[in-house]
Amino acid sequence: MIRESESWREMDWCLSQPKIELHAHLNGSIRDSTLLELAGVLGEKGIIVFKDVEHVILKNNRSLKEVFKLFDLIHILTTDHATVTRITKEVVEDFAAENVVYVELRTTPKRSESIGMSKRSYMEAVIDGLRAVNTIDVAFLPSDMGLKNSVRSPLIDNGTTRRKIYVRLLLSIDRRESTAAAMETVQLALEMRDLGVVGIDLSGNPVIGEWETFLPALTFAKEQGLPVTLHCGEVPNRTEVQSMLDFLPQRIGHACCFEEEEWAKLKSSRIPVEICLTSNIRTESVSSINSHHFVDLYNAEHPLVLCTDDAGVFSTSISREYLLAASTLGLGEREMFTLARNAINFVFADDVVKNDLRKIFVSAAEKLEL
Repeated sequence: MIRESESWREMDWCLSQPKIELHAHLNGSIRDSTLLELAGVLGEKGIIVFKDVEHVILKNNRSLKEVFKLFDLIHILTTDHATVTRITKEVVEDFAAENVVYVELRTTPKRSESIGMSKRSYMEAVIDGLRAVNTIDVAFLPSDMGLKNSVRSPLIDNGTTRRKIYVRLLLSIDRRESTAAAMETVQLALEMRDLGVVGIDLSGNPVIGEWETFLPALTFAKEQGLPVTLHCGEVPNRTEVQSMLDFLPQRIGHACCFEEEEWAKLKSSRIPVEICLTSNIRTESVSSINSHHFVDLYNAEHPLVLCTDDAGVFSTSISREYLLAASTLGLGEREMFTLARNAINFVFADDVVKNDLRKIFVSAAEKLEL
């Protein structure tokens, strides 16, 4: 896919340009080193058999079966408040290190009565992780929260100003949940708006659950002014895909299994698509990078944004996703930069944040001589 002789210079470029990440699952973005350490602790406690997961964690090119094994492990790990806080801190640091200037992290609030974890306490642990970052400035509160959250321009490190990153949170409704549980997640999102929660996501195993189960909660979210993004078309399900498109969410993720009628409806609606190249290939939703629907959507000038999905589990990064896109379409530096900048239009943040992001890209364009 990518010729070694060309990849290093292109990767340097992908790293240097500012980027926006809008489809990143918090716990799926865990570092391999952290996963290995925490799994070792679970092994010592006899909660898991460490040798059963060690070789999977150490691999980069994981099979689909191995990917699901890691997800099962992460699910066990993230029922601990301190672990959730640590993962959040490290994920934000990792995105900032890649020159991501704005990221929306999505996560499913968990409840585990045996350890005293509620959906709210889980999210409070996430917030604690944002506050724990001390190597960069993390702007996660709404713009109207006062000077404490004010952002000095530029956000890009120029040697005198600390690097900054905007972080916003999306609360995910899991497809295994009931209507009541989904409504509870939306209500929590509304209550935590002043802590950087900006929207709702519907995700989880795409073959579980019925669209009608979640529709009341998603409709309520829209009525309350909460933007909604949906995992849509991960598996063939024409009835659900059409219903989701009729719902007119602010964004959708993946859009792998569409037929001609759904593609036409999507393009006419102009709903932005969160594209996750590596994820779609690893999960076998798409056969190869060259047959990925990104190509058609990009050529049709449809609104889209490149994302990682689960950077840790799929052994990728946002810079690598741009490198894959550039290799597939033969994009030049200016095209990649424009692709990243256009994502400003699709963020769930307010106009103050969007305007600051535009300034960042203007400054970067001058620095990169575009």
